[in-house]
Amino acid sequence: MLKQRERWFRMARFETEFLLSATSQAQFPAPTAPEFAFLGRSNVGKSSLINALTGQVAARVSSTPGRTRAINFFAMRPRPGVPAEMILADLPGYGYAKLARSIRAEWPAFIDPYLATRPTLAGCVCLVDISIPPQASDAQLAEYLDSIGRARVVVATKADRVSGNERTKALRALRTALGTESILACSAKDNRGISELWSALRTAAAGHSAGAPTAAVTQAAAKFPEQPPKG
Repeated sequence: MLKQRERWFRMARFETEFLLSATSQAQFPAPTAPEFAFLGRSNVGKSSLINALTGQVAARVSSTPGRTRAINFFAMRPRPGVPAEMILADLPGYGYAKLARSIRAEWPAFIDPYLATRPTLAGCVCLVDISIPPQASDAQLAEYLDSIGRARVVVATKADRVSGNERTKALRALRTALGTESILACSAKDNRGISELWSALRTAAAGHSAGAPTAAVTQAAAKFPEQPPKG
């Protein structure tokens, strides 16, 4: 499985460079390439998915969910020494049970300005766990992003844990709860949906650079397959 992941990633000829961990707005990197924010509950498998996308151990997978309290930025370059085509931003996870009164309640203060005002933020990748019922906190996140005008795509992680029929039912429930028709089922374990997500991000990044960020992300998500094959 790892060899398959490395093979398709090498074909894309991209390398991942860790840029920095920001714990304040002043530490954000200079806005350059289109950025994609990865958001989700603390135990949704966010770091594992980023590692599956990059084809290497870029994001640290903690045995204790919720440890990340910074935004970690990763530059994706077609080859060494050239400008990044896109930047992945790994945001802190939110709590297991609830978000109190708003999605921002448990997050450091610098998260809100990043999501609301970052000029190079091309879209938000909202991760949800397909193996559990829809969570109110995930719906709150979707509502918050909609309220600030941020384009979002929804990725259902841990797709390897549910059967075909269960997956179909779970996706239907998630679509209703999150108010979206386009959800991609992914698995960092068997690579299901990874190439589709990578393709969507590249398409959206190109659209953002061309001056149509919202349309690019929405159109890319609309192409997500109902049942993506294993990697």
